[in-house]
Formats: sequence, C-alpha cells, structure tokens
Amino acid sequence: MFPAYADSPRHALSLFGDPKYKPDFAHFDYVNPNAPKRGEVREAAYGSFDSFNPYILKGTPAQGLGLIYDTLTASSLDEPGTQYALLAKSISHPDDYASVTFTLDERARFHDGVPVKAADVVWSFETLTTNHPFYRAYYADVESVEAISENIVKFTFRKSGNRELPQIVGQLVVLPKHYWTGEGKDIQKTTLEPPIGSGPYIIDTFETGRYVTYRRNPDYWAKNLNVSVGKYNFARVRYDYFGDFTVAFEAFKAGELHFRNENNSKNWATGYDIPAVKDGRMTLEMPANGSVQGMQGFIFNTRKNKFKDLKLRQAFNHAYDFEWANNTLFYGQYVRTGSYFDNSELAATGLPSTEELELLTPLKDQLPVSVFTQEYKNPENLDPNALRQNLRKAKKLLEEAGWNVTNGKLQKNGQILEVEFLLVQPAFERIVAPFIRNLEKLGITANIRTIDPTQYQNRVMDYDFDIIVHSFGQSLSPGNEQRNYWSAENADRPGGRNLIGIKNPAIDKLVEHIIFAPDRAAQITATRALDRVLLAHHFVVPHWHIPTHRLAYWHNISRPGNLPLYSHGFPNIWWANEDNQQ
Repeated sequence: MFPAYADSPRHALSLFGDPKYKPDFAHFDYVNPNAPKRGEVREAAYGSFDSFNPYILKGTPAQGLGLIYDTLTASSLDEPGTQYALLAKSISHPDDYASVTFTLDERARFHDGVPVKAADVVWSFETLTTNHPFYRAYYADVESVEAISENIVKFTFRKSGNRELPQIVGQLVVLPKHYWTGEGKDIQKTTLEPPIGSGPYIIDTFETGRYVTYRRNPDYWAKNLNVSVGKYNFARVRYDYFGDFTVAFEAFKAGELHFRNENNSKNWATGYDIPAVKDGRMTLEMPANGSVQGMQGFIFNTRKNKFKDLKLRQAFNHAYDFEWANNTLFYGQYVRTGSYFDNSELAATGLPSTEELELLTPLKDQLPVSVFTQEYKNPENLDPNALRQNLRKAKKLLEEAGWNVTNGKLQKNGQILEVEFLLVQPAFERIVAPFIRNLEKLGITANIRTIDPTQYQNRVMDYDFDIIVHSFGQSLSPGNEQRNYWSAENADRPGGRNLIGIKNPAIDKLVEHIIFAPDRAAQITATRALDRVLLAHHFVVPHWHIPTHRLAYWHNISRPGNLPLYSHGFPNIWWANEDNQQ
C-alpha cells in the first residue's frame, strides 16, 4: 500500500513508502556540498524567444525561466515519486487524500525582499489555471484553494483517493502577486521585462533571439536549505540560441558552449574525433540512466481521416526497417522501443494478467481484439527476406483498410494517400528518407518538410501536421499527466499534449484507474493495461532508446562523482573549475 500520513505535518511526500531522506538530512547524497560557487556555463537553445512569460500560450518563452522560480516542494533525483519541502516547510493531508495543506517557510522571499505568502499561492493557482490550458487540465482535480492564514494554504480536491495529487500541487510555481498586479504589469501578455520570482537565479542580460543569461542570486532565501545545498553553483547560466542543430554542435566543439547531452548517434560515433577529446580537454561518458524510457516515435495526427484506421497505422510500422537503420545509421547504439513505459516495471509484457483483465474486460467492446490475444511486438527485419515479408503484411493491412494501388498510387475511394513528415531537426532527414522509400513501394506518396523551431512549435500547437517525431516522457509514478497525453477532453485543446488526437473512452477510463490507484500494485496493473491498449492502437511507429546518457563536456566544468540514477543533473548540481572564471 501507499503510506497514509494522516494530518500530521511532514517534511516530504512519497508514493513508494517512507522518503529516503529524514527530516534532518543535510543534503541530497548526489550533490557536492562543497562545490565552489563561481564561473559561467553556456548551453545551446534552439529557435528564438520573444517573452519572459511562460505561463500563457502567446509568445515563445526564453529557455531556463524555471531558474528564477521556486515551487512549494522540490523533487529528489535519486528516488522516484518523492517531494521535499521547499517554499512549504511542512505538508499535511488526511489519509483519504481529499486535500493537502502547506505551511510556508516564514523565511521565503521574492527577489525584491517581499515575503512569500499564502495569498501568492492562491493567486498563482487561480492565474495559471485561468491563463493556460495545460495548468487547467493538470490541476483539474483541485476543487478549491484557500489561504487559511498568512502562511498556510489548503487545496481541496474534487475526489478523494488520488494519492499523487498532493505532490502534483506541490509542483505549483509560486508567482509574486504584488508584482504581477502592480501598475503596468499584465500576466496575460508577453513581456521582455525581466520578472521576479523567489528562485536561485535572476535574469541578468539578454538579446532577443540570441541569448539569455541568468545570474545567481546571492541573497537567495533557500540557499542553505538541505534541498539546495550543493546546487546552483554557477555564477551565471547562459543559453545561446541557434537556428540550426549542426551549427550548435560545431559551436560546442569550438568551445563556445560547455555541455552537450548528445542525442545524435552519428555525432556520438564520428563527430567527436577531435583534438580536445584526445588531449583530455573534453570528456565523453555514458552514465547509466535509470529513468523510464517513454515512447518516442513517428506519431500520427489521428484528427485527419486518413490516419483514423489502425490497420493503416500498423502498416506503416511494417514498412519501417529499424534493424537496417540501427546498423547503418545509428552505429548499433539503440534498442527498439516496445512500450510507452520501457525500461521499467510499468511496461506491459506477455498477455494481460488476471488483474489487468479485471480492468480490460468491461471495456472489451471498445478495444482491439489484439489487446486480449496478442503480445505487442514490433516487426523485425533480421534477415534479407524479412523486409519483403513485412511489406507484404503491410500491403495486406492496407487492403483490409480499403486502400489499393491504382496507377502506382495507393488510393481509397479515389483519394490518393499522401503524407508529410514534418521535421525540425535536419539530422532526421537521413532517418526518414529510407522509410519513405519503403512507403513508396506500397504506393504511398510521402515527403519531408523541415522548418525552423519557431514555425514547428506553432504548427504542432495548432495540430497542423500529418506525422511528426515526438517523445512522450514518463516517470515511475504516472498520474495526472496521462490525461494530458491521451484523454479525449484534451484532444482538441489548443497547445495541448494529446498530439495524436486520441478520443477513446476506454483509454480515458484506464487513465482514471492509474490516477486513483489505491496502492502501488494497482497503479502498476492499470499502467500496464493502458500501455498494451495504446500499443494495440498503433498510434505511433516506435523509435528506439538507449539506457544511458551520452554526455560531452569541457574541462572547465565538473560534476559530482556519483550522478543520481534518474538524471544527469545539469546544470543544477554541476560547478565551474578554477579555469572557468568569466
């Protein structure tokens, strides 16, 4: 069972038993408490920005704005499903999880010295849920919020039993009410006037679309709290903007940037054969990544009629030759993703368990038969004849869906099947091109359109695409975010995260089973059931993953000796060496 804390104040909340760290802990195990506070670190950002207000749909916010804000609670990077007190010095909730109460730390201050009060929390919640559809959906289970006193705030929930909801509320960014309601300020508009928060950094210098620099706040109210010791070590954090990923890579190799989390297999295999690596000025390493590997893939926009039939979507997967791509393009670095919760106990395996069937059987009429009869497996091309066989299977699936080749073109009721792969990274063109060649063998007309990051973001937010590359990130404690990804109520919400456009009542019910799971075993069961249902609908052509990070960084920055299992922690737990004194 999940722990029941009753109403006694706690220093932390955990979904997996007792928190790892006791109330009097000095610092997280993975930080260097003696890390020097100095220097500058530069990292790449892509596209452009025109606003310092990330809490509305308008505009493109600058990278790194989270550095200037605090939340009610802070997460630990070496344990899942746990939050520790930050702005809130203590947390309490009844054992039925019908509400949560936060007592604020009296020392908490915004950058201008004004104390953080319960009224700021109430105003932040009401403002964010009014102005942005993501927050409105994310906090939909909160019925009300009220300031009990100057430093105590209570959130009451629409339903009891959501054991993650107190932690979700703890992730609330607290904004300064007095600042945003002051003369000349309007949080419903974009702005390039640097706002204030209560976080460890302050916006220092910037040039719109080129760079933004954050300066560590020497008066940060929480700098000596146990959740902050050993963190926020760089005197300045700078994001340099690039319109091209290749240019950013070259800038990193030239020493203009300090750190790179490499996501390109070709770069990792061949791009670092440079003097800086050979002479030790640059470090390459692959530390373990224990995080859940969510689903990255070619995702279909099922709002479009041509993608509504799952057999057509399944046919695309049979036309994708991952084994060839991995050996030829990826240097054998990846394994194929076969779950929306890969690399974890949440992934569906085999046929549904007895416990899963208790959830799935009542929904049987709304689900593909394969949910109950077949274990999901991606097509494989392990020998020269395999691709030919998979293309034949794809052709059969297309015919069953009513698509046939006429005059060399795949058609249905006189409509030719034409698809566009919308990309933002030119490096993906070499991956999509051979996929298109296989699709053309089936009579499918396909093309690639690569656009700049700003255009891409706008088109995706408007659901103006056929197929895109996207990743659905997951954690070991899935909850309300699953509604954002898969629920019908979010399918047509502008700027939402249900990019596929899923509208399926069975999926909606399984999501609710996850959110209101009474214990960990029930949560695992419900997540596995959802996983196999998503897979059976073939909403994506799954990509690949690697269970490690690929980190490249210059000699003038350092990291702790033992990185946390669930994150590389950059930049918050890294620091500058003596030769980094800009």
